[in-house]
Amino acid sequence: MIRIIKYKNMDNTTLVLGGTGKTGRRVIDRLAKLGIPIRIGSRNIAPFFDWYKEETWDAALSGIEKVYITFQPDIAIPQAQQIIQSFVQKAKYAGVQKLVLLSGRGEHEAELCENLVIKSGLDWTIVRASWFMQNFSEGFLLDSILAGEMILPKINADEPFVDADDIADVVVEALMDDAHSHQIYSLTGPTLLSFEKAISLIANAIKREIQYAEISMHNYTDMLRSYELTEEFISLISYLFTQVLDGRNEFITNDVETVLKRKPTSFQEYINKTIKTGIWNQP
Repeated sequence: MIRIIKYKNMDNTTLVLGGTGKTGRRVIDRLAKLGIPIRIGSRNIAPFFDWYKEETWDAALSGIEKVYITFQPDIAIPQAQQIIQSFVQKAKYAGVQKLVLLSGRGEHEAELCENLVIKSGLDWTIVRASWFMQNFSEGFLLDSILAGEMILPKINADEPFVDADDIADVVVEALMDDAHSHQIYSLTGPTLLSFEKAISLIANAIKREIQYAEISMHNYTDMLRSYELTEEFISLISYLFTQVLDGRNEFITNDVETVLKRKPTSFQEYINKTIKTGIWNQP
């Protein structure tokens, strides 16, 4: 049973969970420029927030009006549903008015968590995102690009990779404009790409050879274990490659344009701006 503490909202602050992550820090930057009071939900920033330590939630929720929810490591893991349910209850009794949830496309487990937000009695918006373009520059694929060798499990579908900046822009609109209340948005980029094609585009742009190969999922998970990665991470990656990338999400939506009134960022545009950061030039 969760411990309920009631608060009175005092300053209309927005809590950004995962505030140091790919979308979280971008949302924070945008809210700060708008002059919106912000609280960062992180294990490294006071008041501390940890999804797996419920005793840290009360201080993070005190005085909060809106919450942007990103669950770590992924909303599709088995524990997420129970944790999200407890968090939503606490948020409601703490006086939170609105929840914006980052979810995944075509993930049944994620949809179970979405339903907890939708049925919470609070204002809500669901943001379902495709694979982030930033996985190639800020995520687990970066090391392979720097090493000049990309090995992935065999993938039978193309993906409409989406820019994390576009996701952040949509999230901020959802937080700030009630016109997006009770909406489910499915965010994609403007084109379908294979991982091999995405790597080819990056290699051509940075003028460096990146060898690409696909292996069986069994061999891939064995390779990940050889790197001494956690079984939780290996299980998550296996789930994403075998289920989320099975073709169910092989389509493009117009939701980025519907919300932002502009075209979504293309993969080439993402490459061009990432090159300017120098991240792919690291030794």
